[in-house]
Amino acid sequence: MTLKKNDIVNLTITSATAEGSGVGRTDDGIAVFVQGSAIGDELNVRILKVKKTYAFGKIEEILVPSKARITPDCENFMKCGGCTWRHISYEEECKIKQQRVEDAVTRIGGLDNVVFKPIISSDNITRYRNKAQYPVGLDRDGNVVTGFYSFHSHRIINCTDCILQPEIFARVIEITKDFIAKTNTEIYDETTGKGRLRHIYIRIGEVSGELMVCYVVNANGLKQEDLLVKMLKSELPQLKSVIINSNREKTNVVLGRKNRTIYGSDHITDTLCGLQFKISPFSFWQINRKQAEKLYGKAKEYANLKSDEILLDLYCGTGTIGLTMADSCKQLIGAEIVEDAVKDANENAKANGIENARFICGDASAAAFQLEKEGLKPDCVILDPPRKGCGEELVKTISRMLPSRVVYVSCDPATLARDLKFFTENGYTPKEITPCDMFSGTSHVESVALIERN
Repeated sequence: MTLKKNDIVNLTITSATAEGSGVGRTDDGIAVFVQGSAIGDELNVRILKVKKTYAFGKIEEILVPSKARITPDCENFMKCGGCTWRHISYEEECKIKQQRVEDAVTRIGGLDNVVFKPIISSDNITRYRNKAQYPVGLDRDGNVVTGFYSFHSHRIINCTDCILQPEIFARVIEITKDFIAKTNTEIYDETTGKGRLRHIYIRIGEVSGELMVCYVVNANGLKQEDLLVKMLKSELPQLKSVIINSNREKTNVVLGRKNRTIYGSDHITDTLCGLQFKISPFSFWQINRKQAEKLYGKAKEYANLKSDEILLDLYCGTGTIGLTMADSCKQLIGAEIVEDAVKDANENAKANGIENARFICGDASAAAFQLEKEGLKPDCVILDPPRKGCGEELVKTISRMLPSRVVYVSCDPATLARDLKFFTENGYTPKEITPCDMFSGTSHVESVALIERN
């Protein structure tokens, strides 16, 4: 059978991709990727696109639903690009994420002697986010829309209350829309680069309750800012900070480089693992605080620090991981490329009375190389890289320092697997990996890996 567009084929979904599509195979063995399907579904699928060895399809009819299939709890599911797994049970979602990590490490990394621990599941699978960035635009009728981008596009799906965000964020959006209407605030147009208001960026301290509202504008400010502050203050008693961020660049990057505080403080604070942290618009801060405490707890367990040991924290951000471990070691040294984050890290150490920590500004590879030249011999290295991972050169530099343990916190199973392979080629053995669900409902999965020197 030659598969072609608009064919209807019968499929049983047997696996799922990282992006959230189910996968079934035709009688000829051709893999068909079907968005919105669930493992165990028996479907009639309409073929949308055919490649040499695989195809894409959409559900035409559900013949036998998967036992894991549930009714989605969001009207924007499959429209907005945020969530992937709102149509299956949470238990099934965790199974998929666990399997994704194990498959990446064994197939990409070629590692078959690693112990995989069960995924750390979340107690809260809704309302867990402490940060949101809402693009602002106009629909075809000229009405203001705020929400989230559609999958793989910059088309805004209007969403007044996302179930992953605190309910107070929806109130901020409502107040802002009222302000826009009263002042005729110009809305930014991505295609022309004209207009003023681009994004509404909100953060909240889960423990402190402090609220920050940041407006990203294609200018130095908004007209009638005093009125905006008055409207926010009158209905949001926990408001701690209102900031104008200027971004005049024609770019997909949300924040510009310049902030101006128009009300309250230039930061909020919150608590993580018993420590107080300062959070500015530029600060890296774990979006799911409760799960972050579980994740950091596992990282600390793997680090297994002793009071006479040196800990090197690369990609340290504002120092959150390292500072939660500083009480267990002799010295903490953190490295981070973002200058403002390093400043925050040093202030966070001081605010928490931590005197055995220092933070340096620099790319992780360059900082590690410099510390190597200084003769630093860390006993343990913490890695928490961005999605692209560490890369071979940094792994080699770390290996030359001869730490007895490396703890790798990963947000991408594929780059984790690749880097673990690099470690095995440089005298180290990955021992144990624990996946962690930080972003329930989405396709993302974090992991913590323990790597030991041979």
